[in-house]
Amino acid sequence: MAQLLLIDDDKALTAMLATYLQRESFQVTVANDGLTGLQLALGQQYDLLVLDVMMPQLDGIALLKRLRQVSDKPVLMLTARGDDIDRVVGLELGADDYVPKPCLPRELVARIRAILRRVQLQQQPDLQLHEGPLLLTPANRSASVYGRALELTGAEFSLLWLLVSQAGRIVSKADLSAQGLGKTLSQYDRSIDVHISNIRAKLGPRPDNQPWIEAVRGKGYQWLKYSSQG
Repeated sequence: MAQLLLIDDDKALTAMLATYLQRESFQVTVANDGLTGLQLALGQQYDLLVLDVMMPQLDGIALLKRLRQVSDKPVLMLTARGDDIDRVVGLELGADDYVPKPCLPRELVARIRAILRRVQLQQQPDLQLHEGPLLLTPANRSASVYGRALELTGAEFSLLWLLVSQAGRIVSKADLSAQGLGKTLSQYDRSIDVHISNIRAKLGPRPDNQPWIEAVRGKGYQWLKYSSQG
């Protein structure tokens, strides 16, 4: 039974969501302010955090920033509907996904399960993927390039794994969203682009001056196969 930490200052909402999530066989702990939520997140083991952006004492963005300094546990953000800035900032800081408020409990459960499935699939022992100087190990979601460790979020690792496993082929944004993030791509969803931008920044430049990941206009992204000969 997955352990969830729900951090939101709306007590009526958290009570309703906690009841629904418990009916869906999750164990739920609730915190109604950011400081309490951070203390719980750092002091106990949870499989996933559901984190609201707007909270007293310590808002969700600040909490996530502090959490990512010491932990890569999955985080699903709750953001105000239409507030693209909070969504983008949250993803840049390492959130795995976001759901706009007010949200349907059924959608929230679907997103939570998708994230947890990605984590479970990445916990296969002895499985690794090599592509030139890049090494991916899903058992601990670790990645390195030229021996340098890459600090990737769960979503970033999933997307990178998907692209590298199909190196040289174009992967559509719809497939990246469905297979990498576990959700259907909506018309104005920029989460894939934000995640890819973060991955590129963490990979750094290639010695041959080519991009690691190429955007193919109107189609998607592809991982360019690496050759030490350039």
